[in-house]
Amino acid sequence: MVAEVPRDIANAIVDPKAYADGRRIDEALHWLRCHAPLAWVEPDHYRPFWVVARHGDIQEVERNNDTFHNGDTFATLTSIAEGNGIRTITGGSPHLVRALVHLDGEEHFNHRRLTQPWFMPQNMRRLEARIREIARQHVERMVAYGGHCDFAKDVAVHYPLEIILELIGIPAADAPLILRLIQELFGRFDAEMMRNCAQAGTEGASIAGLQATVAEFMAYFVELSEARRKRPRNDLASLLATASIDDQPLGQLEMLSYYIIATCAGHSTAHTIAGGLWALLDHPDQMTSLLTETAPIESMIEETMRWVTPVKHFMRSAAADAEIAGVKIAQGDWLMLSYPSGNRDDDAFEAPFSFNITRSPNRHLAFGYGAHLCLGRNLGRLEMRIFWEELLLRLKTIEWDGVPSNVEANFVCGPKSVPVRFTLQ
Repeated sequence: MVAEVPRDIANAIVDPKAYADGRRIDEALHWLRCHAPLAWVEPDHYRPFWVVARHGDIQEVERNNDTFHNGDTFATLTSIAEGNGIRTITGGSPHLVRALVHLDGEEHFNHRRLTQPWFMPQNMRRLEARIREIARQHVERMVAYGGHCDFAKDVAVHYPLEIILELIGIPAADAPLILRLIQELFGRFDAEMMRNCAQAGTEGASIAGLQATVAEFMAYFVELSEARRKRPRNDLASLLATASIDDQPLGQLEMLSYYIIATCAGHSTAHTIAGGLWALLDHPDQMTSLLTETAPIESMIEETMRWVTPVKHFMRSAAADAEIAGVKIAQGDWLMLSYPSGNRDDDAFEAPFSFNITRSPNRHLAFGYGAHLCLGRNLGRLEMRIFWEELLLRLKTIEWDGVPSNVEANFVCGPKSVPVRFTLQ
């Protein structure tokens, strides 16, 4: 029997403010793991869905791709009003874009392998020198702030963005535009980040803002792809502009969507770097361990990924009747894979609410699991390792210089502000 979920718990699961608060979403997800680890929730303004809260159950869904689909309906949390608005815009499709996270089966595999070689470890090794150069530039950027900066806004958000833009082939001069669009897309519930036309705060304004942001992204990449067809380069833009599957050119929507997801992917790395520093500032003994080289950077990175979990969820829909952990799932049911919950599951992690940079093993779900395992995970890990190596080499002292805050969002989110004062050598 599935336990009834209190309405305040159900509403917290979808509330961007709960994720920004941190404690509120942790408490709600902890309640679910204890009382209803596979919970049927009916939040206000949303179609009811199952929350998959346990680490092992999330893995079961993720590896059963024939039964649990990404593309049949909305792949991320979408309110009833937003969903109706999107279907009106698209002529019935639940997807404004059609990227890897919206594809299933062979179609997903074929699209994934277009760019997979770019993100394999051997290619990452070839990029290491350039990434280190960029990391050093961003440490110097900290120096230029004169001992005070907002680490999230001034440093962390720019570093992985510069790397992915260079890989794609986007001019560095366009970085402010791209960053604004990424923040509008992922921060569309946050008053400081949402698009201007969404400021009214209504569902209609939110949908209009989302549509306008996606349209601006696509217009940019139409122009970029046309330029690369005329003059190809050794970059991802040229690959995507000329890509084909089974001797057929990649569809326009799929191509533009691929650009968008590739461009946005590094934003989760920015949140993890900023969230990692936040956690270390709250645990100064562990920062000392890093500075004295008594704790490995690699395990610290894995723990910050578990701790921050910047991708909060993906949704699946049941293509057939199924059963998870003894609970019957009906064909057509919508499911949320709650990664922060899985990463705080005490069946999978010892002392999951403790930040421990020497945690081993650390089988976190921050990159997902199964066929949809994050394509850029090798790049993300490399970026984080090199950045921390360069920063720790120079860092003498660092402490809080204000009150930190998180983005108000329920999909991809993390620190918005991490104010610090520091000395570098």
